[in-house]
Parts: sequence; C-alpha cells; structure tokens
Amino acid sequence: MNNFTFEYPWLFALIILFVVCARWCKQKSQSLYFPHIDRLFVNRIKEDRTLLVLKWLGIVMTLSALASPVLKEELSHSKKEGRDIVLILDSSESMFQGGFDPNDPYRNKFDVTKDIVSDFIGKRQNDRLGLITFADVAFRASPLTFEKRFLNGILKMQRIGIAGRRTAINDAIIQGYALLEDSKTQSKIIILLTDGIDNMSRVAPEEVKEIIKLGKIKLYAIGIGNRGDFNAKYLQELASVGEGKFYSANTSDTLKQIYDEIDALEVTQIDDKKVVLYEYLYIYPLFVAILALLLLIYLRNQRGL
Repeated sequence: MNNFTFEYPWLFALIILFVVCARWCKQKSQSLYFPHIDRLFVNRIKEDRTLLVLKWLGIVMTLSALASPVLKEELSHSKKEGRDIVLILDSSESMFQGGFDPNDPYRNKFDVTKDIVSDFIGKRQNDRLGLITFADVAFRASPLTFEKRFLNGILKMQRIGIAGRRTAINDAIIQGYALLEDSKTQSKIIILLTDGIDNMSRVAPEEVKEIIKLGKIKLYAIGIGNRGDFNAKYLQELASVGEGKFYSANTSDTLKQIYDEIDALEVTQIDDKKVVLYEYLYIYPLFVAILALLLLIYLRNQRGL
C-alpha cells in the first residue's frame, strides 16, 4: 500500500508569516534612495502578475521541500512454517464393517474414513502430507507432497484388502517414521487410524515404542469402532510415548470432530513481518522552487524592477 505524507507538515504554518509580511512589510528602497521617485512617474506601475505568481510559487515549493514529502510503501512478508504429516490408514478386512455412519449405515468404515481424511487433507494448505496404508503389510501409498489434489487421488484409489486382511500396526508406524526420516521441517506428525488389534507385525511393541521415543515425531492414535474392536490401552501408550493424544470414535461424526481437533491443535505457524519503504520526494518541489526564484530574479532584472 502506498501512502503520501509530509514528515513535517507544521512547516506549512510559516506561509501565514509570508502572507502577513506581504501585506505589511513594504519595500523601503524608494524612500531610501529615491525620495522623490513618485514625481518621476505619471502613472503608477501596475503589479506584474507573472512576478507575483513566481514569487509565491517559489515560497510554497520551498516550504513543501522543507516539510519533506514522503511516499511510504508498506510491504507485508509472511513466513509460513508448515508441517510434515503422515497419515496411516488401516485397510484390513475389518474396515468393511458398516454402521459407522448414522446417516448411511450401509457404507463401510473405510469409505467413510476416506471422506473425512480427504477433508482434513484439504485444510492443510501449507503442509506436506504423505499416506501409508496397512493391513498384513504396510506400504507407502504416497510420499510427502504439497499436491493435495494428487494425494486425494491416491487416497480414493485405496481399497479394503489392498494390503491384506489382518492388522500390522507396528510395521505401519515404522513405515511412517521412515517416511519422515529425511524431513528437514521442525514439526513432524503421524496420525494413525485403526479399527483392529495388531496381529501381524514383525516389529515388537517395545521396539516400536523406543523408535517413537527417539524419533521426536508427534503421534496421534485414533481407534474407530466399538471399544472391543481395537486395543485402546496400547494405542494410548503409543500416543503417550509420541507426546501426542489418543482418540476413540464409534461414529463418523465423532471421527470428523477428532480430525477437526487435530487440525486446530496443529496450526501452521505464520510469522508476519511488515516492512515500510520510504521514498523522499523533497527534490521535486525544491527544483521547482529554485527554478521559480531564478526566473523571478531574471525577469525583475530584465524589467529593471
């Protein structure tokens, strides 16, 4: 935004002094050097308007230069520090169960979950997100990316049973930490969602907890379905070690609220800095003032005044 202003606008008050002086401070040169000059002229010399304009133009422009006209330009610089987020989704056979969405009880848990996760992805404008799908095995469905449309496309392609039938939570977490291993950002997050109990991982629970503890990555764990469907105690332990939080959801509305809460907790840091650039314009009125006064002197000498 550009703003024009004067640094010392009070100097314009001096124009009152010039107006008063123009009215009351008359030249004494005639009485000092030519006491009888009025007798030499038959008609009184008319005031030359050109000289008057030049005189006042020089005065006004001089005061304008002294008042220091400035053009200010305000620049806003926002530094946004995004996060790297890995979404881990359970695609085991148990996700085929319906009744999770009260509005559409025939939809399975996996399809409902994909819609909610897709909405979460769309909100994370300044973050990189990756996707890991797991069942018998865990695999990287998508690397970390800023391309939300691409990631949502990959998410829609995921199917129940694409990675097997059973549940390998620990292996999926290891994959998530491996995906964030080369990340340079300070904020790293894993959001694990499952509806089952680990019955397929090759990595032991204690080994996973040790990796989580050393990884400096925040871990959110979400169990969906009825309480007996997933191991709430184990998910709570994982989230605690990962300095995150454990959630449980038995309906789609609750799950949406959970992702909304995580979205609110992990707000992108924005550092707003405002820079003001000053362009001093006094040279322009000063140039006009000097030009006007020089022309005034020239014309007065030419006319013998």
